[in-house]
Amino acid sequence: MSTEQWDREQQLVERVVASFDGTPDPRLRELMRALTRHLHDFIREVRLTEAEWQRAIAFLTATGHATDDRRQEFILLSDVLGASMQTVTVNNEADGNATEATVFGPFFVEDSPEIPLGGDLGGGAPGRPLWVEGVVTDTGGDPVPGARIEVWEADDDGFYDVQYDDDRTAARGHLHTGPDGSYRFWAIVPTPYPIPHDGPVGGMLAATGRSPMRASHLHFMVAATGLRTLVTHIFVRGDGLLDRDSVFGVRDSLVKDFEPEPAGTPTPDGRDLADRPWSRVRFDIVLARRGE
Repeated sequence: MSTEQWDREQQLVERVVASFDGTPDPRLRELMRALTRHLHDFIREVRLTEAEWQRAIAFLTATGHATDDRRQEFILLSDVLGASMQTVTVNNEADGNATEATVFGPFFVEDSPEIPLGGDLGGGAPGRPLWVEGVVTDTGGDPVPGARIEVWEADDDGFYDVQYDDDRTAARGHLHTGPDGSYRFWAIVPTPYPIPHDGPVGGMLAATGRSPMRASHLHFMVAATGLRTLVTHIFVRGDGLLDRDSVFGVRDSLVKDFEPEPAGTPTPDGRDLADRPWSRVRFDIVLARRGE
């Protein structure tokens, strides 16, 4: 590249960056200036062609068209590029023994049904019954009573309730920890499933030879006064997708033993499962203090 060409490109970067100098909000000013520099660095590094730029615009337009109140294609795009997981990592700094956070995902729904301690949030979703129990504490080891625990997951067919057209509510709910910080509930054993891959993000994965599959997991969001809200999953030990989860959400500390129990084994709460086998998992949750 000639010196004249480099100068032309660099002068353009500097003019665009300077155009944000008058932004009243200092944080917005910082974001826009940094975004501009990195975007121009990318274009210059790969020597982006005009045809490639047009395809990128078409891809982003299609991503917007695929997004509605039931599907967030931009979150999927962020997820498969690792941007969601990197944002989680940046915003949840390591704090001693605090439980690690992971991606939120596109299938959380507000106002999930409340269940009592020991209740069943399966809502009739197909799958092997799963007993989940644990205790919520802070980093000092003190129990956290009254913490709100949101749980959601895909059914045995690999779909969340919001992916069906019949307005069902299944495999999701919330409960509160007891006075000793403990919790327990029935769910279903998670299974691997693909992220929605019939849209532009799926097309990108196919073009790059990547799988849309997610490792088996159970979503948690745990909130309590004075403590940092935790968004995380637990994963099934032995799942063959742990090292190639499509959204890079797996952390070693979140891989748990889902212990199978044969049919007829007494359940912890005396529930009669007739001739059905079931499984159990323990997940003790440690919340970091807010602001740490």
